[in-house]
Formats: sequence, C-alpha cells, structure tokens
Amino acid sequence: MKLSKTKSSPSSECVNSKFSNFSGGIAKALKNSRMKCMTNLRAMEYSKWRPGTLLRVSGEDAATFLQGQFTNELRGLAAGSGVYGLWLNQKGKVLGDSFILPGMVEGEFLVASYFCLAAGIVRRLEDYVIADDVVLEDITADWMGISIFGVGAQAWLAENARLGRIFPGRRTTEASGEWIFPAEGESAVLRQLAGAAEIGADELARRRIEAGIPAMPVDIGPGDLPGEGGLEAVAISYTKGCYLGQEVMARLKSMGQVRRRLMRVCGPGQVPVVPAALWQGAKQVGELRSVVGGPDGFTGLALLSFVSWQSGVAMGREANGQAEIEVVPAEPTRS
Repeated sequence: MKLSKTKSSPSSECVNSKFSNFSGGIAKALKNSRMKCMTNLRAMEYSKWRPGTLLRVSGEDAATFLQGQFTNELRGLAAGSGVYGLWLNQKGKVLGDSFILPGMVEGEFLVASYFCLAAGIVRRLEDYVIADDVVLEDITADWMGISIFGVGAQAWLAENARLGRIFPGRRTTEASGEWIFPAEGESAVLRQLAGAAEIGADELARRRIEAGIPAMPVDIGPGDLPGEGGLEAVAISYTKGCYLGQEVMARLKSMGQVRRRLMRVCGPGQVPVVPAALWQGAKQVGELRSVVGGPDGFTGLALLSFVSWQSGVAMGREANGQAEIEVVPAEPTRS
C-alpha cells in the first residue's frame, strides 16, 4: 500500500509512536491468541484415524444421484458441516453408513465412513449409476482423520482447520468434531494440536460403546434394520422423498417397534471373542457384537430379540451356561 503525506499528516515522531503502540498491540493480541489456543487445547483430546472409506464424488448428476441413494437429506449441505446417513438395500437392511460432506471444489462431494470399507460402498453406488454423469474416486489411502474431543472442539476446528474438511462426528455423546485431510499434511496438523492429549483406539472404542453408538458393519450390518440400532432419529429422513429402501422405512415407521434392539451389556472376566451368541437358559436371545475390556470385566453392544429376551434375567455365552452378562440400565442408543 502506498502512503502519501498530506497537510494533515502527523509528525514522524507521532507516527512512529502510534505505529509502535499498534505493532505492540498486535504482538500482544497474537500472544494472547496463542495462549488462548494452548489453554483450549490443554482441555481437549484427540485421536488419529484412517477412514474405512473416503470417496470423491463428482459429475453433473452427483448431487441428485447421492440424494436418491442416501437415507438422509442432503439439500442445504454447507461448508463445515456434514450429513450422517446410511446406504440400504431394497429390503431396508444396512449395507453401510457414511458422512457426506461438501467437496474441495464446487459440485463435488466427499463420502466418508469410519469403519465401512470403500469397496463395499463403491459397489453399492456403482450398481445404481445407470445413465448418470457421476464419477466415483476412491481416495481412502491418501487421507486421514483426527477426532477432537472437549468443550469448544468444533469452535477450535472452525478457527484452525485450514486443510481438508471438518464436520460433527459420531464417536461419543461428548462435544467433539472431526477433521479429515490429505495424509501428507499430518505433521502440520499434529503441530497445531501440540498441548492436547492423544487417546488411542481402545479408549475411543470404549467411549463409543459406553455411549451406545453402533459401528457399522460390526454392530449393525447387512442383516439388520436401522431401527434395530436406534438410528432412526440421526440417519433417516422421512420427508426427503425417494431413496433405495425408503418404502421399507416408511412402512416400519407406521408399524412402530422393531423386534430387536442394540443394547449395552456388561459382564465379568476376560473379553469374549465377538460375535458371540447370548443365551437365557436353552434359548438364544441375541448376539454380542462389539466389546471392550475394563478393570472390572467388559462392556459391549449386543443385538437382543424382544421376542425371546427377558428383561432382568442375566445371559450366558453358552446354552444353559453360567448367566453373568447383564443389560446396562441405560438408553441403548443415543443421537
């Protein structure tokens, strides 16, 4: 910027004095900002992860194609946000889950999944690309993610995440946010997170299970309905119009209660190998789907049948075996 001296310009001494005060104010503000950032980070935790799926979807028909395949409403998708939903088959069974985010350029979308593998989601989508102008690119191997937990996590991400995309996550019920970016930027991202505590995959799994949040396809998979995982409120739109499996979802909504439900359970002893059948006496009442160990035994998520399971009666891992697994008296799944 070119500066010109005018009749009303102050003396150089005054200018220098004011500039000194101004630059000193900037330095102080930057120092305070850094201190505030570090203070915020000290109250936060993070966990690194590799996505099971990350697809780039482009083409003139990308938006309408995804809208017609995904269970949740995609209209109104904005930068810094993401929509969580499911991929169903014609019978309404869950083939996978994803977050759909705005892409890095206008007209593109990113499809991300924590655990579902890219090959399955690509196959599911390619089966219905008929005459659509849609391009699916698997970029899973080139990207990574960071989950950030703590009060102010999403605000911190909105302020500091300049690489990739951010979106609200579904790891736990506590305040959190997700940041996905090209893996080559990992070192720079981790430098930004200096001061925050890192947590591992086991701790992340424990928090997810204790929150009753299913992981696809482990807890809810191709043989299961969304309602059995308590996913109706967070992953299904009943007003968006047609998508694959929509008629089944509408029918189930009108019928009411599903016959099975994912519930949190706990038991003593070593962590069992999953999946594992659960029994009440001689009757199989469900299946333990995911589990994590703890100081007093294990906790996990089990899909139980309302037809055969008796509330208040402990379950065993063998028919007529020792009954020591109990349902945790809490809401089974949460949004």
